[in-house]
Amino acid sequence: MILKKSIFSIVVGALFMVGCASTPPSDIKNLCSIFQEKDSWYVSAHKVHDKYGIPINVAMSIMAQESGFVEDAKPKMRWFGFIPYGRGSSSYGYSQAQDDVWEDYTSEEGSLFTSRTSFEDSLDFIGWYMTKTKKINDVKFSDAFNQYLNYHEGWTGYKNKTYLGKNWLIDVARQVHIRAQNYKNQLEHCNLY
Repeated sequence: MILKKSIFSIVVGALFMVGCASTPPSDIKNLCSIFQEKDSWYVSAHKVHDKYGIPINVAMSIMAQESGFVEDAKPKMRWFGFIPYGRGSSSYGYSQAQDDVWEDYTSEEGSLFTSRTSFEDSLDFIGWYMTKTKKINDVKFSDAFNQYLNYHEGWTGYKNKTYLGKNWLIDVARQVHIRAQNYKNQLEHCNLY
């Protein structure tokens, strides 16, 4: 009887954990649709905007690029033939923040319970990162193209222009810029509240 109760508790706990998982928005190309579907995200986005002064459309475009709004996103597993040998980086969560820079963020801005699988924490991380990018490399908040290059290459990498010769990355940064512009236009015409 005790064994059955233990198994039942485990199953119920597992179902509860699965039920708590957040699914990505159904239309990640439309910021109004995202915020209508995930109204708590709209509130979180305004908190982060008020805290750092960053444009919501740019931060959301970076997150869309990095994780597609998948809370537990991580890089693909690398394979040697049929043998897995690890992931390309420690990137994880909505923001795809790597371990080292996430630790820097949590020591400055986070708390004991800050998580890369939390939308609000991840967006706050992006706001923190964009603010540092502005201070370190003098990139305007509204410059989604260069903000993204900093986000991908790191502040030193951007200073050293490591993105030059990475045509694929330049293309991705352009996509982030275009999405940010689309998000801005959409946000201006949303009827959210």
